[in-house]
Amino acid sequence: MMLFTVAVLARSRNLFAVVVLSSVYSFLMATVLVALDAVDVAMTEAAVGAGVSTVLLLGALHLCRTEEAKHAQAPWLPLAMAVVTGGVLVYGTYGLPAFSDPQAPIHQHVAARYLKDGPRETGVPNIVTAVLASYRGYDTLGETIVVFTAGIGVVALLRRRRQRSEGDR
Repeated sequence: MMLFTVAVLARSRNLFAVVVLSSVYSFLMATVLVALDAVDVAMTEAAVGAGVSTVLLLGALHLCRTEEAKHAQAPWLPLAMAVVTGGVLVYGTYGLPAFSDPQAPIHQHVAARYLKDGPRETGVPNIVTAVLASYRGYDTLGETIVVFTAGIGVVALLRRRRQRSEGDR
């Protein structure tokens, strides 16, 4: 279903359909993350990817046309750049340890300490919450500020457009 959604998304020229399909893709990705037992990441994907992003994109879409403009020429250069970037990213994964390798470097440093000392140090019994809210609290705060700032930007753009249209009357 994800591949079908991406194929339809890539072919669509209606920007409203693109926003809706992006939201559907985020929900499908959240489902995959639940199947991988990453429920915290799945909830974030559903809330930010499907929820907040959809609202922000619909707000931005309100400010422009609903159809994508036709390209004056074939977009071969952007396509080539996307393929090269994708190839570099895939090549970069070859240096990573095997999936779920218990000897991977990530499992040799702080993970054991978080599991052992996390509940005592933070007072939070859920280790995921302890990591996100206590150990990585500033990072989580930064992510929240970015999403909040994006929302404020869309609201400011919508208010500016409304004031301009009221002044035209």
